[in-house]
Amino acid sequence: MKVGIDLVSPDEIRQSVSAHGERYLRRVYTEEELRDCGAQAQRLAARFAAKEAAMKALGRRDEPLPWSSIGVRRDADGRPSLELSGAAATLASERGVTDLSVSLTHERQLAGAVVLAHIRGT
Repeated sequence: MKVGIDLVSPDEIRQSVSAHGERYLRRVYTEEELRDCGAQAQRLAARFAAKEAAMKALGRRDEPLPWSSIGVRRDADGRPSLELSGAAATLASERGVTDLSVSLTHERQLAGAVVLAHIRGT
């Protein structure tokens, strides 16, 4: 098992949206994440932290991974999960990752995420 953790300030997300608008949002977040979060910087920050934590748990080195290739979804009960596509899914397969678990949190000043990557044979 591998673990990744990350913290993000919602203020940083607000600044990025202010400076780059839709271009930033479309580059970083999936359509589902944008629908789920709306303009709530704390929720967007938690998802950004999940993407960073997932990259760490996957053992990303110099491999280019588009931000939107890692998406946070919520099930009917509101529990988050990660969905990988494209380069992120390929990297997970190469690393033997069989499943990812994610936990999100956010308060006024910080948002955070922890990701566990379950590795085949461990």
